[in-house]
Amino acid sequence: MTTHAERITTWIDEHFDEEVAFLQQVVRQPTDTPPGNNAPHAELVAQLLRAYGWNAEKHAVPADQVEAYGMQSITNLIVRRPYGAGGPTVALNAHGDVVPPGDNWTYPPYGGQIDNGYMYGRATAVSKGDFATYVFAARALEALGIPLKGQLELHFTYDEEFGGLLGPGWLLEQQLTKPDFVIAAGFSYGIVTAHNACLQLEITVHGKSGHGSMPETGYDALQAANKILNAIYGQLPELKKIKSKVAGIDSPTMLVGRIDGGTNTNVVPGKVVMKMDRRMIPEEDPVAVEAQVRALIEDAVRGEPGIRIEIRRLLLSHALRPLPGSEQLVGSLQKNAQAILGETIPAVGTPLYADARLYGERGIPAVLYGAGPRTVPESNAKKADERLALDDLRKASKIVALTLLDFLAA
Repeated sequence: MTTHAERITTWIDEHFDEEVAFLQQVVRQPTDTPPGNNAPHAELVAQLLRAYGWNAEKHAVPADQVEAYGMQSITNLIVRRPYGAGGPTVALNAHGDVVPPGDNWTYPPYGGQIDNGYMYGRATAVSKGDFATYVFAARALEALGIPLKGQLELHFTYDEEFGGLLGPGWLLEQQLTKPDFVIAAGFSYGIVTAHNACLQLEITVHGKSGHGSMPETGYDALQAANKILNAIYGQLPELKKIKSKVAGIDSPTMLVGRIDGGTNTNVVPGKVVMKMDRRMIPEEDPVAVEAQVRALIEDAVRGEPGIRIEIRRLLLSHALRPLPGSEQLVGSLQKNAQAILGETIPAVGTPLYADARLYGERGIPAVLYGAGPRTVPESNAKKADERLALDDLRKASKIVALTLLDFLAA
């Protein structure tokens, strides 16, 4: 007699060409963030889902909030699939906004081109790939035609690259959803149960412009900025001494990722703007870390004549930590991965940060799992020639579908 699990895996195999074609359409609609005009992609996804008889609720974030945030448009989607009484609400969340492609691509970044078993394109791995994983896992579950309990929700959101506050954070704040369990987009074979926090600051150094032939008539903002850089990078050896107890996470990190300033080659720079990133391990207190970093910056230029600084917080992303209930998600995913992959996949932390933490901040157990290779670098995620092995997509779809069966079968 054929089991439910066998029927699920067979359905995914039989519909896999359709799943690949679905992902190609999702990849081919650009969602570069910045500039962050993401509403057209949500419209496309909603249209694709209508073909399956699903209604995708469109929740547009007010334009003034989006523009003040530095983006152009956000429409988040919720697909609700209610079943019988007595079961949990399980949400699957993937984000559609992406970093711009950049240069040095061998394949068209929005082509969804397939070559030698891989699909190439921006966000094939992170995380449009899991639009396909989650949609086809859900369809495979429902194709069984057996009694189900609880509710399945698909959350397709468009604000991970800027921090998630107008993605899952906005849906939760508006009380549009409150699931019992969340599986959020992953990017490797491992199950992510914890991730780092992230603080991003914009540092504006104000000096005074002066003619290059008479530098003493100005106050050099770049020289002052250099003192701040030395102070920031001088802290790195101390940060290396701080170690996390979470497997997969090592030490805090800190860097300056962007510097803009100056007027011309022959002018004393009157203003320099720097953007910095400080990753915090789960054991650190974000409030204390931010106070320390601000003091480090201020002390570096204290007493510098003619120099004034402004420090503006761009992002404070909290860490994801395991909550009661996370072990149920991990146990089911590992059991089903063993059946599909023939191996035990690890449950680990990651130094990255993701918007899954926003569910965790509201007491909802969340883990990251989806389509991806054994290690993140193999996928070229967020780099040129980002790619997803189609076999990994097939396997992840089966594992997620079987996990949904564990949670939602009546």
